[in-house]
Amino acid sequence: MTKQIVVLISGSGSNLQALIDAQQQDCLGGHISLVVSNKKSAYGLTRAANADIPTAVRTLKEYRDAGKSREDFDRDLAEFIASDYAPDLIVLAGWMHILSSAFIDRFRGRIINLHPALPGELDGAHAIDRAYDEFKAGSRSRTGVMVHYVIPEVDKGAPILVEEIPCKEGDSQEDLENRIHAVEHHILPKAVKLVLSGNVKSSE
Repeated sequence: MTKQIVVLISGSGSNLQALIDAQQQDCLGGHISLVVSNKKSAYGLTRAANADIPTAVRTLKEYRDAGKSREDFDRDLAEFIASDYAPDLIVLAGWMHILSSAFIDRFRGRIINLHPALPGELDGAHAIDRAYDEFKAGSRSRTGVMVHYVIPEVDKGAPILVEEIPCKEGDSQEDLENRIHAVEHHILPKAVKLVLSGNVKSSE
């Protein structure tokens, strides 16, 4: 039976496109059955539609406006995904909303995230900006990309795949970003296939 994947995005969806391309080349190890965005304007929704992948938009603002909490949002999102799609794997591909235990506990060991930093370094938002600032200050000579399991502690879950990226003399921030994104686009599909193959296990 084909493994089912749900992808969560917030923006342009370039990493989603890498997953779609891998699926079309039969190199993903599963089928993307749904793409969810927490932003209505995310271009990744167009990428999904172009590949005939169902999409959904769920925004925290709607919950805030209704007097509901972040946990309510996460719980309802988890219920929607679980009841309608029953995924084998949830991939956070540029999903800019920190998920609470209300979501994570529903899919423990079945959520992975792409983060543009090495394990134990530059956790949280703006990791590329911070890496470049440290490089320019002379305190960093390399950064990297990892795909890891998601736990409630941000970017602290067990790594699945890690690739180091050098910071090169004369780099602009755009140069570094381009190298990081190129690595992201090949490491994420590989990690998805590895997890779905059963050859790597969450430490949870």
